[in-house]
Amino acid sequence: MKKQTQLLFVFGFLALCFPQTASTQNPAAPGFNEAGSDARAIAIADEVMLAMGGRQAWDETRNISWNFFNRRKLLWDKKAGTCQIDWITRPLQVSVNLNDGTGTVKIDGIEQTHPDSLAKYLDMGKKVWINDSYWLVMPFKLKDSGVTLKHLGDAKTEDGADADLLQMTFEGVGVTPDNKYHVWVDKKTRLVTQWAYFAKYSDEKPALVNAWGGYKRCGNILLSSERGSRGSLDPVAVN
Repeated sequence: MKKQTQLLFVFGFLALCFPQTASTQNPAAPGFNEAGSDARAIAIADEVMLAMGGRQAWDETRNISWNFFNRRKLLWDKKAGTCQIDWITRPLQVSVNLNDGTGTVKIDGIEQTHPDSLAKYLDMGKKVWINDSYWLVMPFKLKDSGVTLKHLGDAKTEDGADADLLQMTFEGVGVTPDNKYHVWVDKKTRLVTQWAYFAKYSDEKPALVNAWGGYKRCGNILLSSERGSRGSLDPVAVN
């Protein structure tokens, strides 16, 4: 009886320390193509989420700001579903509600009221957010809506590091659903260390390949700011 009690205590302790698997801690977004994805790729995606700080930390992260290669400054309120975008190279500011497309537009500090101008720049603002945020937070979106995830096997990054190679394809989401990405996940750290972008799924060669580096803790998550020869997304901050 004493031995049974000890075993129950041990199992109870383990349950407290490891209450769920990585997969149950990181449920897929509605519309993720789980049937078309393979189990190994899904497991790696869950490991990436854990290495980046975990799903709960990501869900609770609210305000993220970054500089998109000295072209734009963005402040994204995840909870409110809004983003303010300030162009560095032109006198334009767009604050857009990502859910319903409403918002405000300022050119040379003057708020625009003409419906055509508002529609044009608010649509542009949402598309800019889709692009610019993906460059920053893609590792958190491996199990997003419309994504099919495949494990292509072992690979090496351009600097020779061992990695698992994932393929991301899309259906019915975003503004460029024909895109394809290859994502290198480091064998040891389980962080994304490189990606390749293909304009079309059928393309054999990528349009670009960039390293992911400069990981640092922002709030309760990790974010990477360095994109190899492309440049930096710094300053990156979580409020």
